[in-house]
Amino acid sequence: MRILIADDDPQILRALRITLGARGYDIITAGDGADALNAVIEQHPDLLMLDLGMPRLDGMAVIAAVRGWSQVPILVVSGRTGASDKVDALDLGADDYVTKPFSIDELLARIRALTRRVPSVDDVPVVQLGAVTVDLAAKRVTRRSAAQPETVRLTPTEWRILEVLLRNPGKLVTRELLLNEVWGPHHANDSGYLRLYIAQLRKKLEAVPASPRYLLTEAGMGYRFDPEPAS
Repeated sequence: MRILIADDDPQILRALRITLGARGYDIITAGDGADALNAVIEQHPDLLMLDLGMPRLDGMAVIAAVRGWSQVPILVVSGRTGASDKVDALDLGADDYVTKPFSIDELLARIRALTRRVPSVDDVPVVQLGAVTVDLAAKRVTRRSAAQPETVRLTPTEWRILEVLLRNPGKLVTRELLLNEVWGPHHANDSGYLRLYIAQLRKKLEAVPASPRYLLTEAGMGYRFDPEPAS
């Protein structure tokens, strides 16, 4: 099981990496909120454990951003003991809240409880877009043809945009969220980048790019992946 731990205290990161790693968990670490968001997209953790008081993006902002497109379990581990902080974090979408200092036995129990009841974000790794098959786990795109399947090559940025959309079938994904996830918080207004990459994705994946069937624009808001109806 892969756990992403986000905290700006290197001693806590080191201690948890050693302690949880010794119990068989695969540990990823991030020292600030922006790195945590990038790691959620790139590493697909089974659990996100984060502090609230982090630089660049605080924990509340990370929770709100992740919950815009992912159901990965979120466990807040924070020194903030006020009831309002707990309520705010849980209202934004955190699944549980542990205050520092904590016992490792309690932390392990919370981890087990969360990962038992919430499915992994990798539960549906293969998505069909007409003649195009996207394997999210293998990071492979193929298109059916008369002879044999053809490989469709995507750039790393195209992959990141496509993955956010496909993991949220039918849901609106705002431009701000996509920009923040792919380029970081300092590019929240650079919607020209996004339009360019969406256009490129449509050319590669849609049968008629000018009239997209799957990668839809929601005017003034963002984009939506419209999946094929279940058979």
